[in-house]
Amino acid sequence: MTEFSAQLDTPLIQVANLSCVFDVSKPWLNRVVERESKQFLRAVDDVSFEIRKGETLALVGESGSGKSTIAKMLVGLLEPSAGTILFDGQPMVIDSSERMMELRKRFQMIFQSPYASLNPRWKVADVIAEPMVVLGVEKDSAKIQARVGELLELVGLSAADGAKFPHEFSGGQRQRIAIARALSSNPDFVVCDEPTSALDVSVQAQILNLMRDLQDQLGLTYLFISHDLSVVRHMADRIGVLYLGALVEIADSKELFKAPQHPYTRMLLDAVPDLEMTGRQRKEVEGEIPNPINPPPGCTFHPRCPFANERCKGEVPHWTETRTGVVACHGVEEGRIPAAEMVR
Repeated sequence: MTEFSAQLDTPLIQVANLSCVFDVSKPWLNRVVERESKQFLRAVDDVSFEIRKGETLALVGESGSGKSTIAKMLVGLLEPSAGTILFDGQPMVIDSSERMMELRKRFQMIFQSPYASLNPRWKVADVIAEPMVVLGVEKDSAKIQARVGELLELVGLSAADGAKFPHEFSGGQRQRIAIARALSSNPDFVVCDEPTSALDVSVQAQILNLMRDLQDQLGLTYLFISHDLSVVRHMADRIGVLYLGALVEIADSKELFKAPQHPYTRMLLDAVPDLEMTGRQRKEVEGEIPNPINPPPGCTFHPRCPFANERCKGEVPHWTETRTGVVACHGVEEGRIPAAEMVR
């Protein structure tokens, strides 16, 4: 085994039994008058996965599946209700300790909207320098200024652009600024929360190519959040499919597109436009995600699943190993779902 392949086998991120529950109850007096009990929304439900050093793991699923909630927990913006997150073997705890602040330098996040994530009152140089100042990466102002110029040129802009304000740039250029800000603390791990969904299609490819080049150049590890499977296909080494807050399938990217195992994964892939004109029929995603406050019993996908039986309606599925990865599905476990033939 080469040194590089050994590095890829080392988990940088280890997530075990991660859950996040929100109290969405009405105010106390309303509950008393209307005789209602408290209500809780389980946004993330017992999720476990690993991300190896240097790889890209993508999380996909419809809106409301828990993708962004997981992203926020991984970077400390939300505290988990249960479960553990290990970063390079060290537990992630939301506090202000010196150990946590030192760990905090090693991960950053690129947000969905470049219009909302950049402070419009700050010059670009100040926006990019903020993580260096807050996290204590660099204290010398001249070195900070020089580093900002290097980062701007690294993402395809000019060092002189640091004197401008965010409103003077296009959407794609603003996202390049956001990427430069994320890199300013020299992180190992970057969470990308739908970084191209707010951009024009013509600009998306440029940003994605930039992110892949930076990953190769800097040895970055990515968690890539997206609902666009065509984007994920070209970015991810492995893909995790989320449904109603729970992972239902994890597989190698190429294998998942060739032979998806879970019925929900198949449904998502069936809706992808046939740009290569293979002649395969495409159909829209059927049904809607159930109410997460009152999810269905058993397998939560069973109301939309064409292969569901009585076991699916009453028993929560557990992980089953397949030739492509792992899947949580009674139908796959029992061998009653026909093999997928999805050559893409």
